[in-house]
Amino acid sequence: MTTNDYLAIFLKILGSLALLIYGMKVMSEALQKMAGSQLRHILGAMTTNRFTGMLTGTFITCAVQSSSATTVMTVSFVNAGLLTLAQAISVIMGANIGTTLTAWIMSLGYSVDLTSVVFPSFMIGIILIYSRKARYIGDFLFGIAFMFFSLVLLSAAGKELKLETNPEVIHFFSSIDVSNYSSIFIFLAIGTVITCIVQSSAAVMAITILLCSTGVLPIHLGIALVMGENIGTTATANLAALGANTQARRTAMAHLLFNVIGVIWVLIVFYPFVNTVCKAVGFDPTNNTLSHEELALRLPIVLAAFHTSFNVINTSLLIWFIPQLEKLVCMIVKSKKKEEDEESRLCFIQSGIMKTPELSLLEASKEIHSFGERMRRMFNMVRELLTINDEAAFSKLFARIEKYEGISDNMEIEIAKYLDQISNAHLSDDTKEKVRAMLREISELESIGDACYNIARTQQRRINAKENFVEMQYENISQMFELVDNALAQMNSMLVGHKHENNVNLSFNVENEINNYRNQLRTQNIQDVNDHKYTYGIGTMYMDIIQECEKLGDYVVNVVEARMGVRQSSL
Repeated sequence: MTTNDYLAIFLKILGSLALLIYGMKVMSEALQKMAGSQLRHILGAMTTNRFTGMLTGTFITCAVQSSSATTVMTVSFVNAGLLTLAQAISVIMGANIGTTLTAWIMSLGYSVDLTSVVFPSFMIGIILIYSRKARYIGDFLFGIAFMFFSLVLLSAAGKELKLETNPEVIHFFSSIDVSNYSSIFIFLAIGTVITCIVQSSAAVMAITILLCSTGVLPIHLGIALVMGENIGTTATANLAALGANTQARRTAMAHLLFNVIGVIWVLIVFYPFVNTVCKAVGFDPTNNTLSHEELALRLPIVLAAFHTSFNVINTSLLIWFIPQLEKLVCMIVKSKKKEEDEESRLCFIQSGIMKTPELSLLEASKEIHSFGERMRRMFNMVRELLTINDEAAFSKLFARIEKYEGISDNMEIEIAKYLDQISNAHLSDDTKEKVRAMLREISELESIGDACYNIARTQQRRINAKENFVEMQYENISQMFELVDNALAQMNSMLVGHKHENNVNLSFNVENEINNYRNQLRTQNIQDVNDHKYTYGIGTMYMDIIQECEKLGDYVVNVVEARMGVRQSSL
């Protein structure tokens, strides 16, 4: 074969791997969309103990055909406070078992001619994609057809390479001493690095099966690549946890440690373990008389059997040591002391890796509730300003309020960007409506931050002018602040609760109280200035605060309306 022939085959292999990764992605996303919120409910409800957590991880990974999707989802749930670290570790253990199904599907693709199934799947899939109700089923069929078609192409490319008749390749692999642990370690490292780079354990498994099925790659080295793939696949969860909180980063680290510990004990008993697996599936690794056709049929099954045995036994052993594993990751990933600088960091939304729209909306909802809590903290700082007359203390607190105003601007922008990313996906009408509502919520929450800052600036004017409110004004402002704080508390309860559990009339009633009190104070202020109870200047600052409180109350009601999907006028 010429160099051009090898180049053409090499490009065909790369294209087939790309098709495999894309097919897995489309199939996984379609299954997650079909499941919708059910995956979230299952993950949240079925993790009461380590065994149900493990079974849940296995079930979800088998369902969506992606351990990366399950682990990223798990890290997200820990980040959002919906799962504990111990629960998450058990789910990840189950995900490692669930991902073994992928290896069996691939071994089937190499053992059976799936061409007759692939093309009808494409035809049925394209018809369903244009059907509104069944489009996700169409996506799933397209994804699985792409995956099987890529396996057919890889198998054909492997045969075209004719590696089994290439003397240089045969000499290279035969020169590697498979009984030497250094060779095993080298291929283990190669499998880890390649998986980290391509971010797809399925692609590495496909390459391994391709090389083994040609008969040139010894089974022991192929198994070393598979072990490396188990370590490399943890990179996805660790990348997802980079921008997350401490518990989420610990979850990702637990995933890495779980697989590393498994690889360590397998390496200790490597040759007896591999030989046992080979015998279990009726394959003798020392038999050199097998034809290439027989090797092509048996070796993919051996790899799948090893992958399953490794993950099942590793989980069976380590599931009893989840508390110890939890302590170990807590020692490795230290919790950070909460500094003021961390107040500007998003708590729940993670950058870098997008999940399914359902999970992404959950994170955005949690972040919006955190936004609301921060705005209430900011308002309480503004309330505290009223009691401070020392200029140094006032300036220090005012600077913190000013920082919070910047935080509110940044949070609005970052959450809006995230929601924009979500809206780029194929969304249902209900999900699109939720995204629109959330965009309105964050806009109104940022306006609350502006209102708080305006109140603080008015108080700064009072301090600079070295003036004080009279006792009656202090009492009235304090009463207005109390009403506004009640409104903010009610708003935050709306943001975290389910719609059917919330009573919007409570928020509207507080808003009416604020409006009525503002009108009462405005009339009274004109009378008091005329009666010379205080100067016109201090009366102006007094009413500026009252008016800004009333605006803040309006913004609060707007958030509640967006959250509940109602208008006050319709009630």
